[in-house]
Amino acid sequence: MTNETFKDIEKLEADLWEAADNLRANSKLTSSDYFMPVLGVIFLRHAANRFEAAARRIAADQASGKMPKRKVLPADYIARRSLFLPETARYDWIMGQAATSGSDLPRLVTDAMTAIESAFEPLAGVLPKDYGIFDPKVLEDLLRKFNSEQIKQATGDVFGRIYEYFLAKFSIQKAHDNGEFFTPSSLVQTIVNVIEPDHGVVFDPACGSGGMFVQSSHFIEHQGGDTAKKAIFYGQEKNGDTIRIAKMNLAVHGLEGKIAEAITYYQDEHVLYGKCDFVMANPPFNVDLVDAERIKGDPRLPFGLPGVNKQKKVGNGNYLWISYFWSYLNEKGRAGFVMSSQASSAGHGEKEVRRKIVETGDVDVMISIRSNFFYTRSVPCELWHFDRAKPAERRDKVLMLDARNVYRKVTRKIYDFSPEQMKNLAAIVWLYRGQQERFLALVKEYLGAVCTESAAIPDTLTAFETTLVDLRGRFDRLADAVAKDVELEATKKQSLADAWTELREAATLYEEDRERLLANLSAFGRKYAKSLPCDNDAQRAAREVFGPSAEAIRGLIKQVDLLHKLAARLSDQGAELTADETISAAYDRRATAKLVKQLDEERKAAVEQLRQAVYFHRQIAWLQDRFPKAELQAVPGLVRLVDRKEIEAADWSLTPGRYVGVAPQEVDEDFDFEQTLRDIHTELADLNREAVELAAKIQVNFEALGI
Repeated sequence: MTNETFKDIEKLEADLWEAADNLRANSKLTSSDYFMPVLGVIFLRHAANRFEAAARRIAADQASGKMPKRKVLPADYIARRSLFLPETARYDWIMGQAATSGSDLPRLVTDAMTAIESAFEPLAGVLPKDYGIFDPKVLEDLLRKFNSEQIKQATGDVFGRIYEYFLAKFSIQKAHDNGEFFTPSSLVQTIVNVIEPDHGVVFDPACGSGGMFVQSSHFIEHQGGDTAKKAIFYGQEKNGDTIRIAKMNLAVHGLEGKIAEAITYYQDEHVLYGKCDFVMANPPFNVDLVDAERIKGDPRLPFGLPGVNKQKKVGNGNYLWISYFWSYLNEKGRAGFVMSSQASSAGHGEKEVRRKIVETGDVDVMISIRSNFFYTRSVPCELWHFDRAKPAERRDKVLMLDARNVYRKVTRKIYDFSPEQMKNLAAIVWLYRGQQERFLALVKEYLGAVCTESAAIPDTLTAFETTLVDLRGRFDRLADAVAKDVELEATKKQSLADAWTELREAATLYEEDRERLLANLSAFGRKYAKSLPCDNDAQRAAREVFGPSAEAIRGLIKQVDLLHKLAARLSDQGAELTADETISAAYDRRATAKLVKQLDEERKAAVEQLRQAVYFHRQIAWLQDRFPKAELQAVPGLVRLVDRKEIEAADWSLTPGRYVGVAPQEVDEDFDFEQTLRDIHTELADLNREAVELAAKIQVNFEALGI
């Protein structure tokens, strides 16, 4: 997808969430009440889209002779990864009934869910049917939001994003199971990038909403594979409602999985001990109530129990999970999981289990994650990775990667990884595995992005400049009228003249710098765009060539911002002078103000495009500065390859921070002042929103007290 497409999706997600969240304002419902029904609406809309797309493909195949002209069967839709929807379960039919007959809309939607379950056995008992809780008008408004033309044209990838976006938002609100059903996508994708689950049996023994399966599918499809033919998904989850969420999540993504309701401490429902190609999970941390008597002798605990208290309970369940993940793997399997940061250096019985696991040689990569990556708890964590098929030269080594200084701020309380940050972390793992060609391919990809984003700069600047030229013509007429007005105060005349002179001079400097920059960008594109360098030396040379342009772009951004600021100031000054009829006749303040707003939008678009070119250049610099030879090396504060002797000397600790050291303080030449202001604005907006919600709660409480 293009950057512009992602922006459109982000706006769509936000608009749809606002519509769903309005249910709180227009009813007495809480997010816990409408959580499942809203996910059901997303599922219903997506099922309709897939059904209609399959119908079009069937018609085309019959017309072209690829399929015989016979009665279409439900199996024909399933073959095209679509459910066959009975007429009463089709979105357009439901909306048509609501519009023409005044039917009971909650009943219609409930009946649709029942009909889908009857037609597709894997969803039996899964879909929500409690739509009677909604006022019909409120439900109709929600359904209409999901019936726009943009939504009707949305593909499976878009619906997958929307579903995951809603899961994340509901998780933030703790709408179900305290929000722990959802693992942030950037953590899941980081695990996927390390273990690369591209085939065979993929198992999540604490599967929550099924995000591990979804991201595995994305990985397979990104490689050009067909998930249905490549992998089989198995899951266990103790909460029945969460299983419903997971099955709907899989269905929205066109996937199937075998998910059992079970408590993994005591049950292996799928009998997968020693059979899994990949194990992935985000288990509950620090559980202390596991019955030691029930699990004593469990073959999934080959390293023994980590410690039992006087009540015959396991003192901390973290190492039960860690042992399970290892034991589920086959002789070539890989595992990746989220774990409490306490576990990697825990003492006593837990240290003894950890020692035994390290001595297997299967501990592969440890990644430290800073706090605030989870939506419902602020604790830091670590991502553990096992590889039962590590080559001999790496069996006594572990890659320690401290990613606590790698993050992107989403809100005041929530951080994640950007797509490029995830790729860069994966690139370090590639170097560790001797896959230099993948590292160089990523740098090549970034160089290609620099060329692509640079080529898009002229059009955005032209749009900005066209509006600026229009404004300058208006300001010319304004300045001329002011100069001829004999009754206007001299100080006001001088103030306007000074402002107009400043804008002209700034525009002249901008035009000179812009022409020079675009010439350099064009030359860079001609040299590299059609023949991107593949070897390290050539890539480093290309980065150096672009360096001056990156610096010039930063300067041009400041100039674009200044031009808008000066134009806005002149517009305001002109508006103050239009009380004079002579000036108002020559200067249309309303039209000018409208153009200034347009200029601001074009400024933002131009600045964003300029930043994109620098952004990808910065990714290249991040990788090349740390790994100048495109080979793994120790980077203080980030990464170090350690051997078993070092781990033993450190009490068998697997905490990356104990080994990588502290990064030297760097002067950030790319400090993004505007992004910092946006972060501050985000934080302020969050605080203001929380203040409004708190004030509303206080008001309700006062009213309940009769005050």
